[in-house]
Amino acid sequence: MKRNFILAVLPLLAVSCANSSVEEKTAKFNDDIDSIVEAYREDISELQADTTLTQEQFKEAASEVAENAQEKLNKLCIKTIKKNRNNSLGVEALKNVYYELEADELEEIISSLGEENQEDEFVVGLKKGLAAKKTTAEGCMFVDFEVDGVKFSDYVGKGKYVLVDFWASWCGPCKAEIPNIADVYHKYAGEDFDVLSVAVWDKPEDSIAAASAHGVVWNQIINAQQVPTELYGIDGIPMIMLFAPDGTILKRDLRGEAIEEAVKQALGR
Repeated sequence: MKRNFILAVLPLLAVSCANSSVEEKTAKFNDDIDSIVEAYREDISELQADTTLTQEQFKEAASEVAENAQEKLNKLCIKTIKKNRNNSLGVEALKNVYYELEADELEEIISSLGEENQEDEFVVGLKKGLAAKKTTAEGCMFVDFEVDGVKFSDYVGKGKYVLVDFWASWCGPCKAEIPNIADVYHKYAGEDFDVLSVAVWDKPEDSIAAASAHGVVWNQIINAQQVPTELYGIDGIPMIMLFAPDGTILKRDLRGEAIEEAVKQALGR
């Protein structure tokens, strides 16, 4: 899942390097990010102050502002990476943009990094995630895992199409998708289709409480933490996937109306 620009407006980099030129470049990079963020906030404030806009017009305009700001951030980070392949700033810039890149683009950028940056812990993690995405891409067979004695294969690969939602209680976009998943469940669940929610990166008690509050009445695996996200190369949630009766991965990263469309197409009804 790609994060939106709001989620990218985080505390800026604080990198300490012995090389003064890298320190200067890092300071400039931080200033450039700060300028993009400040411009974004100013534009949003202007929209909020415009009483002539309808709610729908505001949402559309705000979305365009966010997309423009994200595009500027992406260009800045990629440019910075290319100019700093062999120092720490290249890695720090990558941390600010990796979630916006397609897998092949991210792989190309990583391969261009210098030897020292290739061994950076963050970069090594990205490479593992890319490898996991390849082995769990659409058309591949599911990868099993076990949490507290419950196996993923207890639900997937058992002769039904299964919609699987990897989510967490603290994740706003995850909770926003639950009504869409519920609609599909209540409309299609039966002998050939089911739904499974897998709670990751979350406290079990919080997952249980949120599931109850939001009407999750289908099967659940609680307390999965990072186990499935590492196996499936999931770096953002919700990650909603559709599995075939034999466990083949049919779709990854479903959202909104695409959820029901994928289920309808698979079921042929």
